Amino acid sequence: MGTGNNCPIGIFDSGVGGLSVFKEIINILPCESIIYFADSAHAPFGEKTPDEIFNLSKKIVDFLLEKKVKLIVVACNTATSHAIRKLRNQYVIPFVGMEPAVKPAALETKTGHIGVLATAGTFKGKHFTETTKTYAKGVQVYTQVGKGLVEAVEKGQFDLPETKKLLQQYINPMIEQNIDHLVLGCTHYPFLCQQIKEVIGKQNIKIINPAEPVARQARNLLFRYDLEDDCETLPRYEFYTTGKQQVIKDLIEQIDVSKEQKIKISEIKPL
Repeated sequence: MGTGNNCPIGIFDSGVGGLSVFKEIINILPCESIIYFADSAHAPFGEKTPDEIFNLSKKIVDFLLEKKVKLIVVACNTATSHAIRKLRNQYVIPFVGMEPAVKPAALETKTGHIGVLATAGTFKGKHFTETTKTYAKGVQVYTQVGKGLVEAVEKGQFDLPETKKLLQQYINPMIEQNIDHLVLGCTHYPFLCQQIKEVIGKQNIKIINPAEPVARQARNLLFRYDLEDDCETLPRYEFYTTGKQQVIKDLIEQIDVSKEQKIKISEIKPL
């Protein structure tokens, strides 16, 4: 574990989707330095076996620990589902995982119908099953695997007709079932929010972004373990990707990062 409060926070995802979590973390923790790892070469994790997901996650955690991070955010629903319990057992560093945001949707629904768009790996994981069983009693939960959406975000293909067609194909049947909340169960999907809103149109459906509560939990853990940065130096943001750095550059431009901010993006070989 890092030895001082100015050590960075580590964040990782199967690709660039976790930048939606990075965005929320820098909003509420503006003093913190961050090291982000995008394992785009292996995206999406949702189509891999639990053992493969754990082994990939463990290699990334070891990489981040070499960079002296003080807390690790698993900004991937699939890795949270299949790896975080084992990671917590093997390492002493605090971990924050993604929670399927079924709970707020189930508590707030007026129609009793909610939709969840996620990867196959998330739906197969214990996290999703347990959360749904606990909080969505008496609520009809419609699940849809967003096949192809992670790849579209990884390639920066937000506005392609094919991407919009996929979203229509996935969301329209849920709209027909009278959902009033749509849970985005993958960190890549918030980057398609504008396109999702276009599909929803004038329907009164609330889109739930899972990144915000994760950022709040990261802040809570920093304070609990007395790990927060003292704000005496400008934070630094480092990004490592096993894919193309241009995709990260393009997405960072959509995030409100100060122009004076120190940013370093590196392409590296798959671990």
